[in-house]
Amino acid sequence: MSEQSQKAGFETRAIHAGYDPDPMTGAVIPPIYATSTYKQDGVGGMRGGYEYSRSANPTRTALEGNLAALEEGERAFAFASGLAAEHTLLQALCRPGDHVVIPNDAYGGTYRLFAKVEEPWGLAYTPAPVSDVDAIRAAIRPGETKVVWLETPTNPMLTIGDIEAVASVAHDAGALLVVDNTFASPYLQQPLTLGADVVVHSTTKYCGGHSDVVGGALVVKDLEVAEKVAFHQNSIGAVAGPFDAWLTLRGLKTLGVRMDRHCDNAEKVVEFLSGHGAVAEVIYPGLESHPGHAVAGRQMKRYGGIVSFRVNGGEAEALAVCERAEVFTLGESLGGVESLIEHPGRMTHASVAGTDLEVPADLIRLSVGIETSDDLLADLDQALR
Repeated sequence: MSEQSQKAGFETRAIHAGYDPDPMTGAVIPPIYATSTYKQDGVGGMRGGYEYSRSANPTRTALEGNLAALEEGERAFAFASGLAAEHTLLQALCRPGDHVVIPNDAYGGTYRLFAKVEEPWGLAYTPAPVSDVDAIRAAIRPGETKVVWLETPTNPMLTIGDIEAVASVAHDAGALLVVDNTFASPYLQQPLTLGADVVVHSTTKYCGGHSDVVGGALVVKDLEVAEKVAFHQNSIGAVAGPFDAWLTLRGLKTLGVRMDRHCDNAEKVVEFLSGHGAVAEVIYPGLESHPGHAVAGRQMKRYGGIVSFRVNGGEAEALAVCERAEVFTLGESLGGVESLIEHPGRMTHASVAGTDLEVPADLIRLSVGIETSDDLLADLDQALR
């Protein structure tokens, strides 16, 4: 990609960054390099840096170059899942006896990783509210805290953390700031430009965008951190396969136009739910009543495609609404072109039941897709009745 293209707008980078048309055929889309190994020109004579596809694969290289450009980072790394990316990062940055500050409403899978995998290994953690900078500062253990982990917006409560302010607190303590940017996507938010050191993605979600591939990614700002991640990515080996990388790269090319439609539809859903008698509370950063509205407006381009709400009637009614939905598919995950509905307490966040991170039983989370908005509103109306 030319220097001029690297300075281009987001949509242009999404389409062109990471790959130039093949010089032999002119193919504008990267091939799927379905190969495990590569012919060497003599012992140690790698062609283009490729020797074995766990270490590097040209299709994955194209995806990683694209992600780095979109997040305005130095290097990116593609993994088999978001949790594989998270585990690899923690192994690269931390050692037994170290400490991490995590969100007090973290994604259930992230919490499970810390509580069931990293803590037995020797990594301590403390949950803190991402919206409270003073609480994050108080949770830091001088000399022990190596990472402050931020989700913004969080999953599923859509709490907003001030990336710039938390970065300052983390760096003052000698820690790195890691931001899970899955909900916002690179289109709506670039944490590295606000002071974060590493961005995490479940590329399964908005980056892939079609519910047909599982993947994860890390994007880093510092080359020294990048070298540590690269070593551990190769050593642990939970890399994205070439077809998965190709699907994710295909999804990124339309990320901008999809996110605009996700946001358009989400705003209409929020307006509808806010006036519905069966709804007790609507949680969405775009609402002026949301505690993080001002911060989100500062650091996000728009407010995203995820809407959470609480219903009158408690858990039984929340479950019933999820069951009655038709256009909204009952299912886990998010960020695909289709709209999804789920009950976090029984589904994605069952792993935090009985802990300080437990989510309300009457909570429903929507991943608002790109269907005709009138159909989505009509479906919610019948499900709520």
